[in-house]
Amino acid sequence: MFELTNSYDLVYNWLKLIDEKHQIKTLAFIVMPNHVHVLLHLPISITNLNTIISNAKRFMAYAIIQRLAIQKNYNLLSQLSDACSEKEKAKGQKHKAFETSFDAKPVYTIDFLHQKIDYIHANPVSKKWNLCVEFTDYEHSSAGFYLLEKPHQFVSIADYRDYWY
Repeated sequence: MFELTNSYDLVYNWLKLIDEKHQIKTLAFIVMPNHVHVLLHLPISITNLNTIISNAKRFMAYAIIQRLAIQKNYNLLSQLSDACSEKEKAKGQKHKAFETSFDAKPVYTIDFLHQKIDYIHANPVSKKWNLCVEFTDYEHSSAGFYLLEKPHQFVSIADYRDYWY
């Protein structure tokens, strides 16, 4: 739905917010048309990543729903409403824009870090997506920062090498 609602800016704003509010640094990222991968450096003071992610999903979901309403995309709004469980509806949730869970993996080794960065950056050129020819050309990614030494227009990327070497 990021592509459908042109909501890439919501992810950029969230990354800026968590940096300013919690000093959570973005080491690598990619915003795909329907999902996001981020590699974050959390300060020791952050003990509950679940809260950070759930707040992000809630913030972005409201904005995406608003954009769908402005677009008058009633069919998709209806589908997102139908996706809510009875328990979620009882709590007042009207739409389900994101999956309930997320996959977080702690990074303890430089090899694992490189594996994740390579995976993140290769997403837009994978056979499934094929969004560009060179992965450094994909604008919603940190690949250009690392491989072309080009700052991202909207995201302040913290170079992982400053934390690992």
